[in-house]
Amino acid sequence: MTDLTVKETARLKGIVEAPPSKSLTHRVFIAAALSSGISVIRNPLICDDTLATLNACRMFGARIKEKEKNVFEVQGYSKILTPEDVIDCHESASTMRFLTPVCALAEGISVLTGGKSLRRRPMGPLLDAMRQLGVQCYSTRGDGYPPIIVFGGGIEGGESSLPGDVSSQFVSGLLFATPMAREDTTIKITTNLESKPYVKTTINVLRDHGIEVKADLDYRSFHVPCNQRYSPSNHVVEGDYSSAAFLLAAAAITNSRIRVTNLKVDSEQGDRVIVDLLKEMGVQIRLGKNFVEVEGIKTHLQPIDVDLRDNPDLIPVCAVLACYAFGTSWIYGIKRLRFKESNRIAALLDELTKMGAKIQVEDGVMKIEGGEKLHGAELDSHDDHRIAMACVISALGAKGVSVIRRVECINKSYPNFLRDIKSIGANIIER
Repeated sequence: MTDLTVKETARLKGIVEAPPSKSLTHRVFIAAALSSGISVIRNPLICDDTLATLNACRMFGARIKEKEKNVFEVQGYSKILTPEDVIDCHESASTMRFLTPVCALAEGISVLTGGKSLRRRPMGPLLDAMRQLGVQCYSTRGDGYPPIIVFGGGIEGGESSLPGDVSSQFVSGLLFATPMAREDTTIKITTNLESKPYVKTTINVLRDHGIEVKADLDYRSFHVPCNQRYSPSNHVVEGDYSSAAFLLAAAAITNSRIRVTNLKVDSEQGDRVIVDLLKEMGVQIRLGKNFVEVEGIKTHLQPIDVDLRDNPDLIPVCAVLACYAFGTSWIYGIKRLRFKESNRIAALLDELTKMGAKIQVEDGVMKIEGGEKLHGAELDSHDDHRIAMACVISALGAKGVSVIRRVECINKSYPNFLRDIKSIGANIIER
């Protein structure tokens, strides 16, 4: 178990390269594995979560090898194999939710499981939608949670429905598998779809591989023609705004100047909105073709009033920023945080309150009264990578010393986070 000692840091300075996009890495490897032929993927993110997807793709028969540094060649097959063993998704909900429908395309029976945290994350709506398409699939305990059993033999197709406010990953999983159904598939969303940008990313990757998906304007219905075949495609994985947000926020909290490279200024990633939010808070931002630079704050951080239902991964970052803003901030769209690696609502409330933050949560809204300097405390990661990184950046601006327990979970999405933030001056000691 790894603990950190984090001391108040007066100023950060330097250049950091953003890690590759985790969400895009998952998607391009899966699409490549389903394609007949060779796809080349450059600069993917290799972390605990994406390794779970790579290993699962290999179990389906894909041959994946690193030809040179950060360049992977994927030999995929349109007819996937039945896995010889249980698919261990570890703690990656993306792996499980994307690949559970794909397992229906194999001939035999597949079993998917994962770590303790993943086994607490809901799968019921996806299983219900798959049954509507003719797939036999079950939660082993009958409660809608992993482990999951999927009987293969193909997907019949037809019409299915599922809620859009539990996880957009359910939709993406169906979109990966239903192009190879025996009949056309229509997927109807019964509530407003949250995290729309992630579904758009899935559709873009599918189109790169020759797969047609028709979505209506508000993403409440998807039509997928049947009997399609994936074709190979090459990808360069762009930098991840979700992870870079922690670096940019750290600079804002400490009134520092840093540059984060490997960030496309015209990226379609939903979490690129962090740039606009920082500007709204009074942070001076300079944008280049491939970088975002924080140049300090104008006077002090301004409070925010923002709905993040499409950007749930930014909520921990924005909660910390709000603690350092002068005034009352309101963050909406937080309900799904209960179903992440931890109950992130409770985790943020617990850890930031220890540091003196004033936070109230009611009816899916987080109210944060900022303006008073936080103080050091003993903090816990809740075995959640985004909570751990949120604790680190909050401690950089806090008076005194903080100790953060169990931070090895950061490897789930950003293995080089501690190296990167220390390289620009963060006062952190690992022990």
